[in-house]
Amino acid sequence: MHQQENNLPTACVVIPTYNEADNIEKTLLQVIEVKHAIQSHTLKVLIVDDNSPDDTQTIVHKIMESYDDIHMITGTKVGLGNAYTRGFSHAIEQWDPSLIIQMDADGQHDPNVIKQFIPLAENGKQLIIGSRFIEGSSTPNFSKWRKFISLFGNFLVRYMGGVYMIKDCTSGFRCINANLLQKCNLDFFSAKGYSFQSSLICELIRNGANAIEVPIVFNKREHGLSKLTLHDEIEFLINIIKIRFRNSEDFLRYCIVGVLGVCVNFLTYLTLTRFAGWTPELASPLAIELSIISNFICHNFWTFIKRMNSVSYLNRFMRFHIVAGVSGTVNYLFFLLLINTLFLPDLLSLFLGIGIATILNYSGNSLWTFRRQKIDKKY
Repeated sequence: MHQQENNLPTACVVIPTYNEADNIEKTLLQVIEVKHAIQSHTLKVLIVDDNSPDDTQTIVHKIMESYDDIHMITGTKVGLGNAYTRGFSHAIEQWDPSLIIQMDADGQHDPNVIKQFIPLAENGKQLIIGSRFIEGSSTPNFSKWRKFISLFGNFLVRYMGGVYMIKDCTSGFRCINANLLQKCNLDFFSAKGYSFQSSLICELIRNGANAIEVPIVFNKREHGLSKLTLHDEIEFLINIIKIRFRNSEDFLRYCIVGVLGVCVNFLTYLTLTRFAGWTPELASPLAIELSIISNFICHNFWTFIKRMNSVSYLNRFMRFHIVAGVSGTVNYLFFLLLINTLFLPDLLSLFLGIGIATILNYSGNSLWTFRRQKIDKKY
């Protein structure tokens, strides 16, 4: 991380703009006041303007004459996500900041909240979200319909994207650890519009973000109109599907490990019954146990490697064993039912039992043993 002349790390506030001439001056002056109050970081402000046809750029240039830490880049209007991606890249290339802060230009975000963000980041939080939907927050100017739409959109992202622990996945007010941000694949979703916000949340959590939500008051836009379009809403729905498929990576890895477990199970069973003279009733439990151990090692160090949390290795092993014990018991009882009651061949019965156990295993381990770290909420 590059150091400034005062030896302080840098935090960069990235603010996309398009036709914000009526709002940008007030917003920037408020951010400057916050800058003077922050002692731990040098605060840079980067305006990313998409060639606004109004006086946005003129106003920003005028303010830049008085403040060295306000900067601006311009480009063709493509969408909010594209603007943020360009802003992130420019900030990292120019100043190598330790923190990137996302913020709107329209007055709906109170810059004073940045003074809460930075201490939390210093204490190890890699993603701090200004949340509209936790205790202590408010959206006083939301109509019932807008609040319903916002909550429903968040519901889709939370459960389709596997980030159910976060209450506000579409907030545009965040503080992000820059090193973590650089690990994210921002090109995967090709989200150019507002759905970039939800894509980024999912990508940050996928990469192990230590996150916390801070309650905010979401103010009314003071001037101008919302930039949200029908195209953005359609892109959001399409992106939800992409998020769902991307989130399936864990299950695909789980299935690969499961195949390995099946091989261990079958080989052990065949060895014991065909070469060691064991009965099926005795060979099956040992085969199941060995497959449990091999699966835990693979899941812990590969399948769920990004979900590592404060739960100890031994604790995870015990949880995994409990889940495996339950599913293994079901597997064994089902196996006995099939060979002794339905008189199916033992290998076919073993295969069917493994199928039932796989479903139980994944559900239990994903939701308990390797559960994603719970997101803190600061009240």
